[in-house]
Amino acid sequence: MERPAGVGFLYYADLVPRKALLLFLAVGTIWGTPYFFIAIAIDHFQTPSIVFLRVLLGALILMPIAISRGMIRPTLKAWPAVLAFALLEMVGPWFLITEAERTISSSLAGLLITTVPFIAAFLVGLLGDKSAWHPLTILGLVVGFAGVLSLVGIDVLSGDLVLTPVLMMLAAAVGYAVAPIIANRMPTEVPTLGVIAVSLTMVSVIYAPFAAVSLPEDIAGVPSLEAWASVIILGAVCSALAFVIFFAVIREIGPARASLITYVNLAVAVVLGVVFLGEQLTTGVFVGLPLVVAGSYLASRRRQEFVRRKLRKDQEIPETL
Repeated sequence: MERPAGVGFLYYADLVPRKALLLFLAVGTIWGTPYFFIAIAIDHFQTPSIVFLRVLLGALILMPIAISRGMIRPTLKAWPAVLAFALLEMVGPWFLITEAERTISSSLAGLLITTVPFIAAFLVGLLGDKSAWHPLTILGLVVGFAGVLSLVGIDVLSGDLVLTPVLMMLAAAVGYAVAPIIANRMPTEVPTLGVIAVSLTMVSVIYAPFAAVSLPEDIAGVPSLEAWASVIILGAVCSALAFVIFFAVIREIGPARASLITYVNLAVAVVLGVVFLGEQLTTGVFVGLPLVVAGSYLASRRRQEFVRRKLRKDQEIPETL
């Protein structure tokens, strides 16, 4: 995921406990690193191998936790929705992102994923959420779309960018936008951690036949220690630990403010790509980045204010949370 942006980070920094802030920064940093580690892993592993090892490690870590908490049975009762979630959140996006990064930079990949908030705002509007058609949301959609056009158009016309991997990243962003909609429509008794654990397991089964072909070939090529470490971190940290921390963040500060993590993700992805991988920031990035971030902010702000009001009303959350 890699998720939707919200209201100003600095405004809330003084309103949340230090523990929550540290957890927030931790998961925000972790979810900004997958693009960096994918960029290292693709030099030694084929895409099916990377995705399979990533989900397998994640499943091996989260499944025992979910089983010990009795989360598997209620999760499996909603297995069609869980499978749909897994396909749109993991099977498609993680393949598309990994393949796209064979052509585009990790920092650009992270930037394109920040289109998720205004894609999600547009989709929930089509599904009948009237808050999605607030003037601020519409302005965010327009600004964000202009940012994507600037980002892609300038670099494609200048010959600095190939269009196909960009379309792959945007398709992944659509998957990331639709998957939470499916998750939100699951019965309330279906535990979130159970959904993630079962989803990772399902995806590992789906990718197993492809990895059975690609992984022996990759191992025969003697991957570097850095490549193995990157794959392990993708599974153990980015696909397992990050979800556990994210749930803790939600408990501390609520889902509306937790979605601010997207801003941290983007900063981490760009810094890692530029500093450690020597990636260049193109003209398209300089022009499109501010527009995409502004569009994501505007598209999600109105909806987050609605969510906070609803949470306070339904759960009596104090105004300072």
